[in-house]
Amino acid sequence: MTADNRAYRQRYAKHSHKSNNVTARPPRELFLPTTRADMNVRGWNEIDILIVTGDAYVDHPSFGHAIIARCLEAHGFRVGIVSQPDWRSTDDFEKLGKPRLCVMLSAGNLDSMLSHYTASGKKRHSDSYSPGGACGRRPDRATIVYCNRIRELWSDIPLVIGGIEASLRRLAHYDYWSDTVRRSLLADSRADLLVFGMGERASVEIAKRLADGQKISSMRDIEGTCWKTHSPADANDAIMLNSFDEVSSDKTKFARSFKIFYDENDAIRGKRLIQDQGAWYVVQNRPARPLSTKMMDKVYALPYTRTWHPDYDAMGGVPALQEVKFSITSHRGCFGECGFCAISSHQGRIIQRRSDESIIREAELLTKIPDFKGYIHDVGGPTANFTVPSCSESLRRGACKGRSCLFPEPCKNLRHDHSDYIALLAKLRALPKVKKVFIRSGIRYDYILADRKNDFLTVLCKYHISGQLKVAPEHISPAILRYMRKPSRQVTEEFFKRFKDTNEALGMKQFLVPYFISAHPGSTLKDAVALAEFIRDSGIRPEQVQDFTPTPGSLSTCIYYTGLDPFTMEIVYVPKSAEERKMQRALLQYWQPENRRYVIKALIKAGRQDLIGTGSRCLVR
Repeated sequence: MTADNRAYRQRYAKHSHKSNNVTARPPRELFLPTTRADMNVRGWNEIDILIVTGDAYVDHPSFGHAIIARCLEAHGFRVGIVSQPDWRSTDDFEKLGKPRLCVMLSAGNLDSMLSHYTASGKKRHSDSYSPGGACGRRPDRATIVYCNRIRELWSDIPLVIGGIEASLRRLAHYDYWSDTVRRSLLADSRADLLVFGMGERASVEIAKRLADGQKISSMRDIEGTCWKTHSPADANDAIMLNSFDEVSSDKTKFARSFKIFYDENDAIRGKRLIQDQGAWYVVQNRPARPLSTKMMDKVYALPYTRTWHPDYDAMGGVPALQEVKFSITSHRGCFGECGFCAISSHQGRIIQRRSDESIIREAELLTKIPDFKGYIHDVGGPTANFTVPSCSESLRRGACKGRSCLFPEPCKNLRHDHSDYIALLAKLRALPKVKKVFIRSGIRYDYILADRKNDFLTVLCKYHISGQLKVAPEHISPAILRYMRKPSRQVTEEFFKRFKDTNEALGMKQFLVPYFISAHPGSTLKDAVALAEFIRDSGIRPEQVQDFTPTPGSLSTCIYYTGLDPFTMEIVYVPKSAEERKMQRALLQYWQPENRRYVIKALIKAGRQDLIGTGSRCLVR
């Protein structure tokens, strides 16, 4: 750690999160530098690492740029941040000067195309990761555009890309918005390295090696990174995937390559992959090892100011913070493997959990924030109730290749146990100033039903919801649930009954708010009608229905593009026309007047005119 950085850290300690001096608006000097004036306050004439992000700068552990920046800072590096730069020139990119070691950049917490466009291709009206929710503060395909500006400025600077956009586009992938297969983002972006997954280990390792004088072109062994070469002999231990030219012209080869990618995405047993992108071969190293509990604790104990940068005050702040400001991340990873979700490709299937002590310290910190009202909004992760590894073997041998923990039935080795989570929640409820601890992350109710040792559902209903519980059955058709890798209709109905019975026993009146996906691969109009009937018979009214959006890296996206199940190579029906997608969506909210025309059209086309009329089972008059 340099002398000037050490002096700054000593000043910072007076205001750190470990003290009782929690203010509504932390002083500007507690944020990482975003201007030359900020650097001058710290006595810096240059920075070591420049972080460029497509999101507004929010110094909170729910924002990837904040975690990476604080991790690098904790290892003694001088870090500066350029957030949402104007990409039409290089001016914003050079305002902190050329960094001594490298540039690390990300499109933000969301893929930039998903951030900009709905499933129907319409422009979104707001961007919760921008000041005031304003749109237009980042470009389409932000990673590529930002890299081009950096290369205009400094052709020789080591350039590292990461974040969700880079992570899930690390090899040849289907891009829904252009309806084409695109090359690896590493090949298209002119970057030197791509960090995928949760990037703390890899980012710090890259920075340390650069500081030791190693050239970035020689960094070919860092877990959780992709690198490029002109010679496949440089990675002769890697599995050769079909080339970009092959997977972009042959959907069967795309599906087969995706299966290999999916099977080898494991930090313990996974193998290297290599794919010819045309001008380059891109090599994907094994994913980074999961963080230990001790390391997770350190990451979340870093001195985040836990708010947006003061520059955004006049614009009303950054809306995305409101959802997470009083929430706690208790763990990472998910062994649920929902087909439409890419978490398993990004965070992995192995659960990485913080200690109770670390989580309680963060909860105590939240109670000291002036606008805390007594409510912790969430304690969870990708799936709230997956707080322990799926089994002891996963920590030793990795997640099973070709087998799922929960699909089609819970594995006989699955550790279905909520006791640790129940104990943690009880400790949080007992904290002074805490009135209620909510669970708003998704839960897997099939995992709840599998747990016969602890009545987590009773605890959940009694203490951790308020009137409503959001659950995600997604569908009820066996064929579609198979591609979604979700529990059967019978499991869903059993949970609905258990939830009702539990609340009656507690003397509480609470409701389920289910989420469904329309037009998922495998779904025909008849399937959509069957789901509408299930909704009718259940007496529920889904507030939200999500059109299936094919995002890079997921199983469902592979099926959408290829029309093939990559695990069986069976042909799958995929609803792609805009007309059919509208009809399927309308059926799931058939009672809304604006959907009437499409519901009637869908019922006629599906041969279900019996559901049009005045009878008690009819969907529309």
